Amino acid sequence: MTPTALELPEARRLGAARLTAGLDRHQRLDLAAHTRVHPPLGGADRAGLLALADAVGLPGRGGAGFPFARKARAALTTADRTGTPPVIVVNGAEGEPASAKDTMLLARAPHLVLDGACLAAAAFGAQEIVVAVTAGSPGEVSVPAALAERDLPCRARTVCLPERFVSGESGAVIRGINGLPVAPPPRRTRASDGGTGGVRGRPTLLSNAETWAQLALAARLGPDAYAAVGTAAEPGTLLLTVNRPHAGPLVVEVPAGTPLGLVLDTCGLRPGAGVLVGGYHGAWLPAADAPAAPLSRAGLAGLGGTLGAGAIVALPEDTCPLGETAQVAAWLAAESAGQCGPCKRGLPDAAEALAALAAGAADPAVLEDARRALGAAQAGGACSHPDGTARFVLTALDVFAEDVAAHLAGPGCGRPVRGVLPLPRAGGTRLEVDWSRCAGHGLCAVLAPDLVRLGPHGYPTSPTLPVAPWQEHDARRTVNQCPTLALRLRHGPDRA
Repeated sequence: MTPTALELPEARRLGAARLTAGLDRHQRLDLAAHTRVHPPLGGADRAGLLALADAVGLPGRGGAGFPFARKARAALTTADRTGTPPVIVVNGAEGEPASAKDTMLLARAPHLVLDGACLAAAAFGAQEIVVAVTAGSPGEVSVPAALAERDLPCRARTVCLPERFVSGESGAVIRGINGLPVAPPPRRTRASDGGTGGVRGRPTLLSNAETWAQLALAARLGPDAYAAVGTAAEPGTLLLTVNRPHAGPLVVEVPAGTPLGLVLDTCGLRPGAGVLVGGYHGAWLPAADAPAAPLSRAGLAGLGGTLGAGAIVALPEDTCPLGETAQVAAWLAAESAGQCGPCKRGLPDAAEALAALAAGAADPAVLEDARRALGAAQAGGACSHPDGTARFVLTALDVFAEDVAAHLAGPGCGRPVRGVLPLPRAGGTRLEVDWSRCAGHGLCAVLAPDLVRLGPHGYPTSPTLPVAPWQEHDARRTVNQCPTLALRLRHGPDRA
């Protein structure tokens, strides 16, 4: 299949096109089109490239926003100390259902991303470039085609990773490249240190696709021209993924500091009941505050929000906010690696409490327990997944406080759950309870305590439970040992 035969994300812009230059005329920029759209890219030495990244204050354009120059210096320090050339990694594994910006770049403008990676590889004396993409995404076809078109400063390859939320975490990406299970390592490591944290033990410089593309733009424009748009503290443009109800996402390039309301108006959206900024590890903003919110890391932080990976969802007023949040919370709990207490217990407990709240059957004490568990999960996990999930849920409970009160007081807000927050088609493995056979022995909760919860009468609290990959062993054992044969595992999609 050719790259242009795939379904490619739509791109728009507010202001001058930089990352999106040429995409109004070309579905995909092959090397010939890329060189017509973008001026030639000169070389740079190590000191010059680091100085450029410092001058434009280039942050990572993934969720953390860690300064690129600081990360590069750490990797180079390790390389100098050990005499080992570094490895350059392009993280294009987007497991976030609400984000499509890196997918868009790798699918439609792959050479802009590769320009940045190759520039760094040449300046830093890298041994290898590795581009990580999501299996089945357009990048799986587009990136190898782009690599085959161009001269490279070192060997380069593409690695496909499974489509899971935690697959895009930096440690999980490196483990996948090394042929290990694609999950965050049980202990936090730094890729720049090499060893167990790097590709084949080498010092590794990892950034997401947009960061590498921004580096290429800065090298072409120079610091002054690069800073002609954006804010003084955060120059340049940024990519946002604007999600529309029951339609494909829009990837929009905007100058940093652009008001959120202008972006929503351009995309034909209103703040509705509230706006999620930063995706499923982001934060909710009240509808009254959202339009004036400046789309920059500092501007959103001042409102209690976060830019994260730049994913935006405006929640319409005709859907239940708590039901929407509960669906995503359940999915995030199942997407964890299950390697630490916050993921194994805190996130599932919070998801269960939210589901009860959305159904109008929550005990206020249970909800407060969930708040405490999520608060404790922050900064207590092996990776950032518990922190981000807690922020997503806790800000929802605050922004939709009136809905929380309505659901605690009675049957709820009366609005259906329309599924506005995007989620993958449900699939995987589910544990099902046959109530006609279940006798309430409770053995299932003993054999699979991280999966099965018992109600006050000793029966499982739900007839259908999603099984995370790390729970499958216990789930199979529970099915095999149920004394009344009341349990079974079902595989595959369960909704249209």
